[in-house]
Amino acid sequence: MKKLILLAIIGLGIASCTTQKSTTMNELPSEWKHTTNIYEVNIRQYTEEGTFRAFEKEMPRLKEMGVKTLWFMPITPIAQKNKKGPLGSQYAAQDYTAINPEFGTMEDFKHMVNKAHKMGFKVIIDWVANHTGWDHVWTKTNPEFYLKDPKTNDFQIASGMDDIIELDYSNPQMRLAMIEAMKFWVRETNIDGFRCDLAAWVEVDFWQQARPEVEKVKPLFWLGEFDELDNPDYGKVFDASYIWNWMHKTKDYNEGKASFGDLKNLLGRYTAIGDNSMRAWFTSNHDENTWNGTEYEKYGLLAKPLAVFSVTWNGVPLIYNGQELPLKTKRLEFFTKDPIPWNGTYELHDFYKTLLNLKSSNPALRGGDPEAKTIALRTSADDKVMAYLRKNGKDEVLTVLNMSKEAVTFQITDDKVAGVYKDIFEKKTRDFSQDKGFVLKAGGYAVFEK
Repeated sequence: MKKLILLAIIGLGIASCTTQKSTTMNELPSEWKHTTNIYEVNIRQYTEEGTFRAFEKEMPRLKEMGVKTLWFMPITPIAQKNKKGPLGSQYAAQDYTAINPEFGTMEDFKHMVNKAHKMGFKVIIDWVANHTGWDHVWTKTNPEFYLKDPKTNDFQIASGMDDIIELDYSNPQMRLAMIEAMKFWVRETNIDGFRCDLAAWVEVDFWQQARPEVEKVKPLFWLGEFDELDNPDYGKVFDASYIWNWMHKTKDYNEGKASFGDLKNLLGRYTAIGDNSMRAWFTSNHDENTWNGTEYEKYGLLAKPLAVFSVTWNGVPLIYNGQELPLKTKRLEFFTKDPIPWNGTYELHDFYKTLLNLKSSNPALRGGDPEAKTIALRTSADDKVMAYLRKNGKDEVLTVLNMSKEAVTFQITDDKVAGVYKDIFEKKTRDFSQDKGFVLKAGGYAVFEK
């Protein structure tokens, strides 16, 4: 126990020595988070090899597509006791400060991070703080770090997922050890942040304790898996959060279980949160793709309009690997090897490249910046069309989405749109002072830059 506390104290000392160097050499997350996007990487399924070194070969393509931040699913060793399937879950950690040998070595990971940084990427890793696997090293060295099941007098299983066990956040020494483990990755590999798995399953005061301590090494970007509408206190700690309510409501809308008005009301609630934090908008991720279906299975014709929305609405866009193919009906297996079926043709590469480059370059699309306003526009088809203007000073981006399952002919009836804009996909200009009419096919969309 004394050793763990000593390690934490040593970590604080090392952190204080490195903070100034880190912050002066790199652009702070407080700035780049406004223009970034996030691309989730499932190393196991990304290539046939399923290794860091193999993934490196894909990075030039992603750079060209406009990807800015790479999020790697858990890279730590997987617990073998009670594991699921032949390979187990990446979210059942065996050791918080080691590399999963399935993916390569620690040197391989460092090499990949260094190369990513040289190419201009930011790198964040998945952090699973709520639970570990059954044979995590702490179960032997510090069993008191875990909650116990009074019925079995054994470790407490985490919410029905029998391959993982829950940690005890009432134990201050466990908290210090967890914080030290997070600092390890920042010090040793120079990552730029964390995507925190099931963040709301962990007491908010842990994150309030952890963030300033870990950031003594260097400032970081923090993405939390929680919906801020349901967990407002967590939004005060994290830079960005999930939009679970939106994801479920849009699926319900596509299935006829929710109205267009329901969607607009929900967006109003998200907007009311303000700009102290951001929402991470997505149509797919590792959980959704595997367990609930691809974006095309869930949203049908709305998959692409919702992808456009994810990039152009206020916040940060999140893309799951393979969406650029796209993975229309392919659900990637979770506990076994099931590589993405890359075929050399990336049908949506240019679609995402156009959107992501606009997001990065146009100040009107800055996420979480109160200077970048989001203005809902009136149309002659407000029951079918979502139209909005993002505006930051003289910079403007107009987005129009057909949210119905039929072609729609309509006019923007709002005088807030005037002057010459360029269609970012068609590359044609239009003077909206003269012509505000549209004909959008089912699943249609249009984005204009002033």
